[in-house]
Amino acid sequence: MPSNNCTPRYGLHHKIGLLYTLLSISAITGASLSASVNPAWIWLHYLTKPTATALLIFWILLIRAPFSMRYRNAITFGLAFAVGGDFFLMLPQDYFLAGLFCFLLTHCAYICALCCDSIYASDIKNNYFSSKFIILHTIFIIIAVFIIFVVIALLIVIGLWNNLPNSMKMPVAIYAAILAFMAGLAVNRAIIYPFKIPVPPAQHAANIAALGGIFFAISDSMLAYSHFYFETPLSPLLVLSTYYIAQWCFASSVRRHDQ
Repeated sequence: MPSNNCTPRYGLHHKIGLLYTLLSISAITGASLSASVNPAWIWLHYLTKPTATALLIFWILLIRAPFSMRYRNAITFGLAFAVGGDFFLMLPQDYFLAGLFCFLLTHCAYICALCCDSIYASDIKNNYFSSKFIILHTIFIIIAVFIIFVVIALLIVIGLWNNLPNSMKMPVAIYAAILAFMAGLAVNRAIIYPFKIPVPPAQHAANIAALGGIFFAISDSMLAYSHFYFETPLSPLLVLSTYYIAQWCFASSVRRHDQ
């Protein structure tokens, strides 16, 4: 049972979570209405898009005992860069490259966070035979997951290549590579956590971060296609909904499951 000291803090976290949901829905609504009904609705998108992401920073900083301070700090920096990316991508002028760079820094910060608690061979098993088998099995899984994300990134870049301006081809390719590595690292981290003895208490958080990596990859892929290839009336809904889910997952992965 949570102590009385934790109850107000838990209530505040819950309220901020509800406010984040409201701001996210408002940002999606503003972008969708401005694209399909009336451009004047863009004010709602401008007001709430970066505000929702910034609110997550405040939400994280209220967590008294994250499972790792280095992890929390890295995720916080990533969200701060994402606020800048939100700002540049929502402007009517074409600041896509500036937004891309901000989110590239976000993914680099998330990679640093995901590497904070690396698992070594000595952590897996004490028995020599079992250890050797599980290590080989784990290495195979890690490589397979990274290959899957690299192939997906290659297919996305190849599909966009002829529609990309020459000045954007290299930045998009680099961004896709970093995004694929971040998502693959997040998924691999969740997969190999159970092999560590004892199983870390942050397993649940690792699973949430893995979902964040997957949703981020989906969101950025749809954003790239809607920006350089074709845009549909559902583009704002699909891009932003998966984006806000991804950011919420990474923010939530800072928190212990028992809090």
